Amino acid sequence: MADAEVNPKAYPLADATLSKTILDLVQQAANYKQLRKGANEATKTLNRGIAEFIVMAADAEPLEIILHLPLLCEDKNVPYVFVRSKQALGRACGVSRPVIATSVTIKEGSQLKPQIQSTQMVIERLLV
Repeated sequence: MADAEVNPKAYPLADATLSKTILDLVQQAANYKQLRKGANEATKTLNRGIAEFIVMAADAEPLEIILHLPLLCEDKNVPYVFVRSKQALGRACGVSRPVIATSVTIKEGSQLKPQIQSTQMVIERLLV
């Protein structure tokens, strides 16, 4: 899996440890109903200003179907990151299908806030 060619446009790409952290947080967000699955839903959360951060799959085929999201994220100042596998992202989202993009959403008084903030910091460091 690790040696599969990753599209260079999928930047920033999380390494294995960060991917695990991100996918764990995505899974928790799903449990707390703080998750939107799919490129269209992720786009909606960005436009509505309710996205904490965006996670995309680097193996989306073709990758261009989600490449509008990083542009939108930069417009809205929302951190974004790629993980290697849409299969793993789907599993973390709690669905049986692959998921190519997902958005962790803002929720007042959320118990995930500390984890979300620390993950945002890590993702933002990747973007420098």
